[in-house]
Amino acid sequence: MSSRFIAEGGTPISPELATELRQLVFGTSSIPMRAEWTQTPFTFGPAKEELSYGLRSPRNATRGMLSVVQGFILKYLLFARRGRNNQDPLVCTQEMQTNALINALVEILRIISDKGKVTMVLPSPDEEVFIEHSVTFFHDSVTEKLYVFTLSPHDELEFFIKRHLKLFTEEDSPGTLLFLYSAVLTRSMSKIRNDLDSNSKAVPLTMPNNEEGSLMIVTLLLTGRATPYLHNGVVNVGDENTYAIPQYGILSRCTIGFLLWDNENSQPSVAAARQPGSRLKTPNYPIWITSCCGHFGVAFNRNPELLRNYHAESRFDLNYYSCSGHNVFMTIDNRVYNEQATGMLERQATTEGTSSISGGGGRRDDEAGGIVGGGGGGGG
Repeated sequence: MSSRFIAEGGTPISPELATELRQLVFGTSSIPMRAEWTQTPFTFGPAKEELSYGLRSPRNATRGMLSVVQGFILKYLLFARRGRNNQDPLVCTQEMQTNALINALVEILRIISDKGKVTMVLPSPDEEVFIEHSVTFFHDSVTEKLYVFTLSPHDELEFFIKRHLKLFTEEDSPGTLLFLYSAVLTRSMSKIRNDLDSNSKAVPLTMPNNEEGSLMIVTLLLTGRATPYLHNGVVNVGDENTYAIPQYGILSRCTIGFLLWDNENSQPSVAAARQPGSRLKTPNYPIWITSCCGHFGVAFNRNPELLRNYHAESRFDLNYYSCSGHNVFMTIDNRVYNEQATGMLERQATTEGTSSISGGGGRRDDEAGGIVGGGGGGGG
């Protein structure tokens, strides 16, 4: 066994834990997961160049996770470093890239741990194998070689990630898989199952039919809970013939937001459950993870007051970045829309006022007619 990892408090993964972990995350332990999970690290573009702030990866099932990490990287670069110097925070040196990635990974795990202990996994440096290959556990070259570490979220976590960062960033390393496993174990597998909802326990966390990753991985990293529901708070679903079942959505305002556009679900109940609530639409920072028909990206603005200042929302710049290495810059101008909306409201108020006057006159005529008619009847 690795004396260095043992000295740091690491313990070899047990067959039971490895099997349960693979089954929860990928649905089965009898066949290996998709190869991209064992070959996709956290990798930036070239330092000091355009888009050097961005993670890069091919389009695969890790894209959703990478987009969330990218969002926290941008939060650090744009807002945590503000005022330190006059350098453009989006033109990153290698040191800035490293610090931003460490900060992002630490912050996400702290959100998931909710002030509790953090559990991380690292592959054995000596290529040790702790689990026998069998029909119930097919080797994937990573899970069977893991050491498990339990860390304090404040004193130990940041130092630990700094010390072992290269295991997450080296070319063709399983950096994304190591971080996903760490996030799941930090949340705990029993809580992950509860998060996934009783109706979807058989569905693995990674949702193998999603080309760029599952929604539950995104919500786990953003909110600390792997919920498939995006509405605010708790919604009780049921009818008069069944007990109401609570669906736990987003329980508090998020640091980074999430926007979703999906035209595949035509059922109103499904569409409503997948509609982000205000706690995702209006986060603490103007950064949003986006999913458009299954394609993930990050939209962001540099002004930290954007969501707190009504006037700032009238016209603002917005960047969209995809981990494919593409960026789109746009300007959102709501002033024309606001003027049109104001005009429509004014016309509606005028129309309603006119209708009210006309309606009142009609009632008086009817009343007068009734009186006249009554008089005529009396005369008859």
